[in-house]
Amino acid sequence: MTLTATSPCYGLLPKTVGTCTLTETDLGTLTSVAPFKGRAVSDALKGAHGMAFPAPNRATGKDGARAIWFGRDMVLLAGPVPDPGLGDHAALTDQSDAWTCVTLSGEDAGAVLARLVPVDLRPAIFKQGHTARTQLGHMNASITRTGPDSFLILVFRSMAATLVHDLVTAMESLAARH
Repeated sequence: MTLTATSPCYGLLPKTVGTCTLTETDLGTLTSVAPFKGRAVSDALKGAHGMAFPAPNRATGKDGARAIWFGRDMVLLAGPVPDPGLGDHAALTDQSDAWTCVTLSGEDAGAVLARLVPVDLRPAIFKQGHTARTQLGHMNASITRTGPDSFLILVFRSMAATLVHDLVTAMESLAARH
C-alpha cells in the first residue's frame, strides 16, 4: 500500500457560485516568526526576504513571499524557506502542514465573508494588505485582503471541510438573492 499526501481541500475545491470563486492556495512554506526580545527582526526579514515585519493587522510582501501579522509579536512567513540567519533574531517554527489556505475572489467576496466574519471588510476600511485574526463562523481564522475583490483565508487544517462548507453555503445564499 502506498500513501499519497493530499492537500487539505483535496476533492473539495475549486468552487464557483454566482460571482465568487473559492480555490485552494498553495502558499509554499509556512513559518511562524516570533522575535526574540530586543532583536531587530524587521531588518533581518527585510534583508533576507525583501519585506519588513508587518505592523499589527497588516501584511507585507506579495504573492510568493508574504509576511502576515499573526498575533502579538508573531508573523507567518508564507512562501520562502526562511533564511537561516533569521533564526538569530526570532524563533522559527514550520507551520506548513498545520493550515488550510484558500482564496475567495469575485465581485461579491466581501458580501460572502460579511455573512460569516465579525469584521468590517469594506474596501474603504479593510484595504489591500490589511489582515485580521478573527472568527469565521465558529473557526479561528486569518483573513488578508490581497486584491480589490480577493481574500486569503487561513484556518487550521482540521477545519478544511467545514471552511469550504460554510463559505460555499454563504456563496449559494448570496447568489440566490441575485
